[in-house]
Amino acid sequence: MSEKILGIYKHYKGKKYEVIGIASHSETLEEFVVYKPLYPTEHSLWIRPKTMFFEMVEINGKKIKRFQKFVNEQ
Repeated sequence: MSEKILGIYKHYKGKKYEVIGIASHSETLEEFVVYKPLYPTEHSLWIRPKTMFFEMVEINGKKIKRFQKFVNEQ
């Protein structure tokens, strides 16, 4: 797994998540991003196909990343 993928990401809707790993589907070998929300929720872990996690989405006619790697500006 590429260590560059691990870290904090901000979803285009504003919430932050921590990518904790990459998992492979046992039958298809499709890769999934495993991540956890950094806000209170009843769900502790989420998965999303890697291609979908890193894809561009169109919001108000503008293409942006679904998840953007978060850089702390302190």
